[in-house]
Amino acid sequence: MTAIRIENLSKTYPPSFPRLKKTFGVAVKPPVEALKNVSFSIETGEIFGLIGRNGAGKTTLSKIIATLVQPSGGAVTVGNFDSVKDEVKVRSLIGLATAEERSFYWRLSCERNLLFFARLYGMKTAEARRKIGDIFERLNLQELAKRRFSEISTGNKPKLAIARALLPAPPILLLDEPTRSLDPLAADELRNLISALENVSILLTSHNLTEVEQLCQRVAVISKGEIRAVDSPQNLRRRNRETQQVKIFIRHISEENLSVAIAEILPAFTIENHPDGLTLNFSRHTDDEILSRIFDQLARHAALIYNVETKSPTLLDVLESYE
Repeated sequence: MTAIRIENLSKTYPPSFPRLKKTFGVAVKPPVEALKNVSFSIETGEIFGLIGRNGAGKTTLSKIIATLVQPSGGAVTVGNFDSVKDEVKVRSLIGLATAEERSFYWRLSCERNLLFFARLYGMKTAEARRKIGDIFERLNLQELAKRRFSEISTGNKPKLAIARALLPAPPILLLDEPTRSLDPLAADELRNLISALENVSILLTSHNLTEVEQLCQRVAVISKGEIRAVDSPQNLRRRNRETQQVKIFIRHISEENLSVAIAEILPAFTIENHPDGLTLNFSRHTDDEILSRIFDQLARHAALIYNVETKSPTLLDVLESYE
């Protein structure tokens, strides 16, 4: 089943006060096309990643899905409900957590903050306390319940934002840069928390490409407001850059003999000399036979291969290929 369906979505921001600016001779900037004919879908239970540079349209897309911004064209369907025509119902299906959360009350305890938001969701106090207790236990936040929001660590603030998003038990979560500004340990803990969530469909926007590869089944690459590709992280890497950087560490052969032997196979390579032997550096297509040919050639020269390192393209390479 499909949790979110986005069809030919576009968003254009017109210039502000154009007539007034013209009256006073101020230059009027052209309209900004934040999104252009964006289409993709997120399946039920899927963690779906959205990657792109600053200004690519990630946050605008998340806000449209959350009904905080209306599109200029196209449609977003959440469940069976249209984000414009059925915005109240759509909001009830979505939990939103952002990196720069500013709506918590700093003098209230974490528990009282969530009680406040639970009442806004229409929950009675007894029901709210039960749900908050369950969520705190689920997210390992029990020790923070009585502490003021201002006293908890930077790493725990995004967790509390996710806890609030989970309060109404939404089937869909929108997580916008959840690990931004966190130290590596806090970020890893939050990623483990996200991956452990059950019965939830998640749209994750992030600049941390390692994080996206770790968590997401599929990823959309957005550039200048357009979706350039949608696929698994592994397929994106393979289809956008098929080369692999290879280092072979070799002993018992001279640099001159190695160069002559490899020149028959590789048009371009470098050789590094170090105390433990030689290092042969080159690039190859992942589906070619060059590596096995090099191994055979080195065996003929009685060379000893004691290590091989390969470096495959990352999602950053994919992202840069669409800029």
